[in-house]
This record gives sequence, structure tokens and C-alpha cells, in this order.
Amino acid sequence: MSKAIIEIEKLGTIEVELLPDKAPLTVANFIKLANKKFYDGLTFHRVIGGFMVQGGDPLGTGTGGSDKEIKGEFKANGVTSNDIKHLRGAISMARSGNPDSASSQFFIVHQDAAHLDGQYAAFGNVIKGMEVVDAIAAVPTDRGDKPKAPVIIKSITIA
Repeated sequence: MSKAIIEIEKLGTIEVELLPDKAPLTVANFIKLANKKFYDGLTFHRVIGGFMVQGGDPLGTGTGGSDKEIKGEFKANGVTSNDIKHLRGAISMARSGNPDSASSQFFIVHQDAAHLDGQYAAFGNVIKGMEVVDAIAAVPTDRGDKPKAPVIIKSITIA
């Protein structure tokens, strides 16, 4: 079992079980970026308590990504093997309207979001540290859902 350890400055650690049998391209991309230290120092730039917390954008605006986009591994994009539900604690790839535009941005579901099932590539689940996700979801944000004080990803390591 592969795990991602996401250390958030001042808030703690989130441990995620990665599920390569459900989303192999997505997991491989996430592991590659984590091993290259791509995420270290980036922020959770979009926080909507009761829905999700999103990070992994090098620009911090919701418009950036890595140098590669991957196929969206979800049912609406023809991938039927990925049946991971967007329940509290699921980790999933963010994307634009293009189903194959996932790159580096990911989100962790704060509260169940069934409307995302089959529309986004979930690729794992939080197994420890949901209290840290709750703490992120509770930070004050501006009208654009950006935290007023940066929520910084200190590191993501793969175990």
C-alpha cells in the first residue's frame, strides 16, 4: 500500500492511502510530483468548508499546474474501473472543463460530495489526520475562497 504523508505548516499531518488499482495514472502522477518535491511550499489556495480544500497550484491562483496533463480517470471520461466515492476524506484531482486537464492540483473532500462521483478522478482516502483537514476547512477566507493567511504544504512524502 502506498501512502502520502502531507505535512501542513502549523496544523499537522494528513496521511492518505493511495489507490493505484483504481486510478493508476493519477497515483503515478501524484507520486512523481511528490518525489520531485513539486508540492513543497505550495498552498491550499481554495478552501470551502463543508465541501473541500484544494491545493497543488504553483501559482496559488487555481490556474497553474505542472508541465504535464493526464487523462481524467473517472466514469464520465470512459474509465469504469475507478469507483471511488467522493466521501469525506477522499482525495481527488482538480481539473478545468476539459476532462483530461488534471495536472498537479488536488482536493480533499471535507464533507460527502456525491455530485462529484464519476466526474473527477478520486485516487485515495485520508486514513489519519481528518482533524487537520477540518482545521484547513475552518480557516478564514476571502470572497474568492482563498485563505486570508496562507495554508502551506510543508511537504508531501510517499511511504
